Amino acid sequence: MTGQEPLEEQPRKRARLSPSAPQSNPTSTSTVMSAPAQSSTEPTKVVAEPIVLDGPPTLSEPEKEVRAGITEYVSPENVGFTGILKQRYTDFLVNEISLSGKVLHLKSIGLDRTQEEEEAKDGKAQGASNGAATTSEVKPEEKADEETKPEEKVDGEPEQKSTELSDSDKEKLHAVFGEKVASDLVALIAAVDKNPERKARDFRAVTSEPIADKWDRTKAHQILREIFPDKLESSTGENDCITIKPLPPKERGQKRKRGDEGGRGGSRARGERGGRPSWDALGGEYLHFTLYKENKDTMEVVGFLGSKTKVGSRGFGFAGTKDRRACTVQRVSVKRIHDHQMANLGRMLRQAAIGDFKYEKYGLELGDLAGNEFGITLRDCHFENEAGLSTKQRLELANSVLSKAVKDFSEKGFINYYGLQRFGSFAASTDAVGVKLLQDNLAGAISDILAFSSAALEAYDAPEDTDSTPTILISRDDKARAKGINIWKTTGDADAALNILPRKFAAESSIIKYLGQKNRKTGNLDRKNDYRGALAQIPRNLRLMYVHAYQSFIWNVVAGKRWTQFGSRVIEGDLVLVNEHKNKDKPAAQSVEEEVDQDGEVILRPAVEERVATTDDFERARALTKEEAESGKYSIFDVVLPLPGWDVEYPKNEVGEFYKEFMKSERGGGLDPHDMRRNTKDFSLSGSYRKMLARPLKEVVFEVKSYAKDDEQFVETDLQRILEKKNGKPVDMEMKDATEEPQEDQKVAIILNMQLGTSQYATMALRELMKPGGVQHFKPEYMGGR
Repeated sequence: MTGQEPLEEQPRKRARLSPSAPQSNPTSTSTVMSAPAQSSTEPTKVVAEPIVLDGPPTLSEPEKEVRAGITEYVSPENVGFTGILKQRYTDFLVNEISLSGKVLHLKSIGLDRTQEEEEAKDGKAQGASNGAATTSEVKPEEKADEETKPEEKVDGEPEQKSTELSDSDKEKLHAVFGEKVASDLVALIAAVDKNPERKARDFRAVTSEPIADKWDRTKAHQILREIFPDKLESSTGENDCITIKPLPPKERGQKRKRGDEGGRGGSRARGERGGRPSWDALGGEYLHFTLYKENKDTMEVVGFLGSKTKVGSRGFGFAGTKDRRACTVQRVSVKRIHDHQMANLGRMLRQAAIGDFKYEKYGLELGDLAGNEFGITLRDCHFENEAGLSTKQRLELANSVLSKAVKDFSEKGFINYYGLQRFGSFAASTDAVGVKLLQDNLAGAISDILAFSSAALEAYDAPEDTDSTPTILISRDDKARAKGINIWKTTGDADAALNILPRKFAAESSIIKYLGQKNRKTGNLDRKNDYRGALAQIPRNLRLMYVHAYQSFIWNVVAGKRWTQFGSRVIEGDLVLVNEHKNKDKPAAQSVEEEVDQDGEVILRPAVEERVATTDDFERARALTKEEAESGKYSIFDVVLPLPGWDVEYPKNEVGEFYKEFMKSERGGGLDPHDMRRNTKDFSLSGSYRKMLARPLKEVVFEVKSYAKDDEQFVETDLQRILEKKNGKPVDMEMKDATEEPQEDQKVAIILNMQLGTSQYATMALRELMKPGGVQHFKPEYMGGR
C-alpha cells in the first residue's frame, strides 16, 4: 500500500492492561533509591552508592512496555494471539533491503559465481580491457598488454593523450565543484596535455569553494582520480577547500606509490605492483560482499574478519547491525582487500558465510539501506476461544484471526514506537540514567549504571550442585556482574572487581577502573568523587545511548497521547517535513538527510545540523494550517513528532503543550523541552523528527501450519538453498511443507513475511498484530543484573 489517502478516524479505544501494571517513569523505583552525590569529606564512601534491589525485577512484557511509554494500538478491536518467538534461530530471518528496494540474498559462497553473475561479467568484458576484470586473478601478461602500448616519446616521457570529457564526466564535475571550478579544471588539463614537458609549478592550481562535509571531500578526490587518472593531484587545505594541480612530468601517466587517497601517492588507475589490476580497473577501492550469519552478532563476525585482515573492525562498513538470535543477510564493505583474500577468510568462519563479491568506488555506511525483510516463525500459537477445538478447527480459527489482523496492519500500520531494546532489560533502565545526566545528577547516573540485584549476587555465591530448580534464571554474566560491582562497593578494590566483571559491561568497567585508580605515592583514591571524569570514560556510543533513550521515552509517551486524543485525524498544528511536501504533485528534491542512531536505525532529521532555529536556510518540519489539515492532502503517515531538543519545532496544538506539561512533571524528569542545551556536548540535545505511524513496505504475507515435533523447521535459509543446490539434498530440514492432514493435538505455527523500513521495530510490528503479552520469547529471559 503506497497511497496516502487519509484514514477514517479510529475509535480511541485502548487494549488496556492490568490496573496493577506500573507506570513508565524514568525516575521510578530504581532511581528514587539512588544515593546523593558524596562530598569529599566522606572518605569511607568509594562511589555513589549503587542501587541494590531487594528482589529480581518481575515485570511482564506488557508491564515493561507501559514503563517505556508503549501503551496504544492502531487496531485495538482486533483479536490477539500468543506465540513463541525465536525457539530456533532459523525462526527469525532478516534480509537487508538495499536503497534500490531489492531484497538481499546470499547467492554464492566464496568465489563461486552464479550463472547470472557470470553472464554479467562476460557482458562487461566485451569491449573492455583485460585490466577491468572483476577479480584479482588477472594474468600479468594480460595487464601488460594494456599498459605497454607503443607510445611516442618526447624527452623520455610518454606523450600525454588529449583528455576529452564525456557529458557524464562533466556532470559529475559540475555536481561536485560547480560550473566555474569544473571549467577551470578542463582548461587546466587541456594546458597540461598541450605542454606535457612543463613543470607542475608552471601551471596555475585550481582551488575549489569550501566543502564542509568530509564525505563530500572524499568523493571529490575520488572523482578527480576517476576522470583524470595520473594527471592531477589534489589536497585539502585548512579551510576545507580542495587544491588541484598537475603532477610532476615524470609522474604523469605512471603508476603511483601507495599513500593518502586524497593527494599524491594514491594508487592510480593504470595498475599496481606485481601485475595486479588497479583498484579503479577492478571497479573501486572498496570490496563489497554479502554476509550471512547464524546466531552471531554482526560485530562478532566483523571483528574476526578485521583481526585477520589487519584493518580492524573499523575498516569494515555496513548499513546496520542485525539481530543475534537469527539468520541474517546483509551487505558489508572493506577497503583495499581483494576478493580472493576475503574468500579465504570466509572458509574460517563458523555459522557464517560470505560471498557475492563486487568492487565498488564507495564503502557502505550506517543507514545505507531501505529496510529489512523479516521471515518470522511463531510457534505453539494459541487463540481466544480455542478450547475444545480440533487441530483442523484451530487452523481455521488462526487463518480467520490472522486475515483480519494482517489486512488492518498492512493498511492502517502501527504506532512507530521505539522498542524495548532501546530501554534495556534492567530495573534501572537506560532512560532513567539519561534523565539524570540531563539533570546533571552525575552521582545518581553512576548509581543507576552500577545497580544490581541482590538475587543475582546470591546466585553467584550459591553452590552449583544444588538439585533445586531456580524460579528465576540468571545468566552467568549477570551473576559475575553483581559480584564484581559488590566487591567494588564494599572494598573499593577496583582490580579485584574488574577481574570478575565481564568485559561486555563496558560502562561499568570504565567507571570502576577510573574511580578506582590509586595515587601511586599515597595509595589514596584521588578520583573517588570525580563522577564527570568517570562518565567521560564510558564509550561515547553508550553515553549517547542514555540520553537518546530519554528522548525515545518522551517520544513514546507523546505518540500515545496524540493517538488517544486525535486518532488518525490530521489536525491543525501537526508537523510535516518541509521538503518532503514542497510539491505533493511532483517528486520533491531530497533535502532531509538520514541520521543513524545508536541502534543503527535511521531517524528523520533536519538537513543541516547544529544550526539555530532563526537561520533562514534551515529547513525543518513545519506546522500545518487549519486549511491544509482539512484539505485531504496529508495523512497521518505524513505527520512527524519531534524528539526533544533545542533546535526542533514542536506541534502548534495541544500535542505541543503536552510536551511541556509532561517533561516538566516528575515522571518526565522535570525538564524544559525548549532548554535542552547542556555544557557537556554529548548531553546537549538538538533534537530530531520521527514519523508517528509506520506501515510495512508491502502487504504482509502469512501462512498457518500444524506440527508435532518442537524442532521442526518451516522455512529455508539462504545458506541451505546454496548447500542443497551444491549437494543435491536437503540440509537440516526436519519439515519443509505443512502436514496435509493435521493430526489431533498438534501445535499451530504461523509464518509471517513482512518488510519494514529502517526506523521501524519488528517487535513493535508484532505487538500490533498479537496484542498485549502475545510475543513469548523462547530463550529464557535471564534476569538483568541491575
